[in-house]
Amino acid sequence: MEYSLWTQIIAEVIGTAFMVALGNGAVANVELKGTNGHKGSWFLIAWGFGIGVMIPALMFKSVSGAIINPAMVIGEFVNGITPLDKAFYFIVAQFVGAIIGQLLVVGLYLPYLRKTTSADAIYGIFSTREKTESKLSGFISEFVGSFVLFFAALTMANHAKMTQSSTAFVAIGLGFLVAALVTSLGGTTGPGLNPARDLGPRILHAILPLKNKGTSRWDYAWVPVVAPTVAAILAVYLFHLIF
Repeated sequence: MEYSLWTQIIAEVIGTAFMVALGNGAVANVELKGTNGHKGSWFLIAWGFGIGVMIPALMFKSVSGAIINPAMVIGEFVNGITPLDKAFYFIVAQFVGAIIGQLLVVGLYLPYLRKTTSADAIYGIFSTREKTESKLSGFISEFVGSFVLFFAALTMANHAKMTQSSTAFVAIGLGFLVAALVTSLGGTTGPGLNPARDLGPRILHAILPLKNKGTSRWDYAWVPVVAPTVAAILAVYLFHLIF
């Protein structure tokens, strides 16, 4: 069954909102003062983002592809796979979804945001940064992690198609992949791996009147947008060149 473009757009909004809410919700549970998970392990965050990607993929893989990532949309557009109008609508939908998901996190954890005095902890539930403030290190980390994510996602989807496997195979694989990327390659930046997941919440961090929030680090904001996008363009190109 092929769904209408508007149904696919709605799926991308919901899927991205779920991903951001579950992922950044895990960060909030670990970082904010007074929560049950306060000062918990990095694995809790990795698990939150892994499941945050897995669930939308299980829900919407057969509807919109559950792309939930503007970098991948741009990568497919540049390589002539996704038409311009669909790419535009998907990107807008994903940013809207990211903002909605982050608003859910803020609303749920607002009492704990008010208790937290650390600007870095508050910033961390919204967006990413390189721990030493190095943009070069951040770019390399985001690029490598994103390339692994996109290339692996394409090959898993291709394997499922060639073997007529269930789309659940891809969704579960993506969830474990994202969790692995956070634990193994995400120690320097977070990581973002997704322009909507970083930029949408960063905009909210800038405009919401949160006490002790500190700076929104706009000088770094281009890194988790540009690096995943370049990685996606290269990953899509190489996948189609090889396979």
